[in-house]
Amino acid sequence: MRTKSVTKGRSKNNRLAKTIQKVISLKSATTKFASNNGLFLLTTTQQSKPHHHHQAKNNEESKARTKIRRAVMEALIARLFAGVTTIKASYAELQMAQQPYNNEAIQKADQAVVDELISISELKQRFLKKELNISSPQVTLMLAQVQEQQSLMKTFQITIQKLQSLVDSKDSEISSLKNELHECIAFNKSLEKKFQNLHPSELNTTHHFIHFLQHTLRSMKSFTKMMIKEMESSNWDLELAVKCIQPDAVFIKQSHQCYAFESFVNMTMFEGFNYQNFTVPSEPLQEHHNRNLYLENFMRYKSLNTKHYLSAHHDPNSSFARFLKSKYLQVIHAKMECSFFGNLNHRKLLNNGGVPDSAFFVAFAEMAKRVWCLHCLALSFDEDVRIFQVKKNTRFSEAYMECEAEQVVSSSSEKVSDSDSGELRVGFTVGPGFMIGKSVVQSQVYLSPVS
Repeated sequence: MRTKSVTKGRSKNNRLAKTIQKVISLKSATTKFASNNGLFLLTTTQQSKPHHHHQAKNNEESKARTKIRRAVMEALIARLFAGVTTIKASYAELQMAQQPYNNEAIQKADQAVVDELISISELKQRFLKKELNISSPQVTLMLAQVQEQQSLMKTFQITIQKLQSLVDSKDSEISSLKNELHECIAFNKSLEKKFQNLHPSELNTTHHFIHFLQHTLRSMKSFTKMMIKEMESSNWDLELAVKCIQPDAVFIKQSHQCYAFESFVNMTMFEGFNYQNFTVPSEPLQEHHNRNLYLENFMRYKSLNTKHYLSAHHDPNSSFARFLKSKYLQVIHAKMECSFFGNLNHRKLLNNGGVPDSAFFVAFAEMAKRVWCLHCLALSFDEDVRIFQVKKNTRFSEAYMECEAEQVVSSSSEKVSDSDSGELRVGFTVGPGFMIGKSVVQSQVYLSPVS
């Protein structure tokens, strides 16, 4: 029993020793693990500090590079827009230099466009090759903005010039319309004088004739001005030419010499007006001619587009074509045509049945068409229409005449009467007069002082 007790006590002691040993081992292991974990954390903390510092530095450098790239791109886009604006301004300058034509300005503007296109092309190539060497984007951006503003200012200036030109054109148009208004007022006043002594049955006929005559004379005046300009361009001696037309004419003002040329054109174009076919005086107008046929011809040619007619519907065998050819050869002498155009091609074309397409001939044809229409209108009336002109040195009569350059002549007439040196008489007829039945359409005359 004692032996069992001793054995039992030893067993308990062994179990207690093992238990204590396990506790000691567990404690030791726990302490070691905690110690190792602490080292790990310390090592991790000590090693993470340089890593985070390096990462922050990279982020800052990345942000700086992004900021620089953005600035470079902004400068690039600004430079591109400035170039486009410069091209637009240079092209506007190019358009402005074409009218009126300025060769030096055209070349300058064209070169500016080319230079800017080359610059933009080079910029594109550098961008594609990633060779944009912009050391100071802020300066480049500012210079591009300055260039764009300068180009915009230039464009605005050109726009202002265009608007000013448009204003000047409208002012000129207004002035022309005012002149037309004054002419219409003067024409209406002359009609009032003419209609005072007319019988009511003759009123409508005479009104239509005078109205169309007025347009015809304007067309003849316009062609005469064109002819005088051609003579000046060809270095003609206008005074000598005037002496050939009106040898003894005395002009109150030198500018009145144009009435001599107008007289020549009018008298030549109206020659043969009283005859049926206008160009053959040996065949006088028949008493019972076909008035409706002439009225139809008047209506046909009155609204005809002259240029279109000459290019598409000209018949060299028609009465009007023969009249047109005959009158051109009379009004425009061969020497005159040669000095105007350097050749006689106009005459050759007409003699071969063709028509010239020059602006000069179209203006002549327009005038001839109106004279032809007036002739057809006169032959369509029931009353006889006869043309007349006033002889030189005839005393002025308001019943049969109206005076060209009336205001100047009136002031000159006062001076002449004050000095008792003479009087004003007919120097020459500028435009013919007409008798429509018993009614008179006044002749246009130029009055000259006679000693």
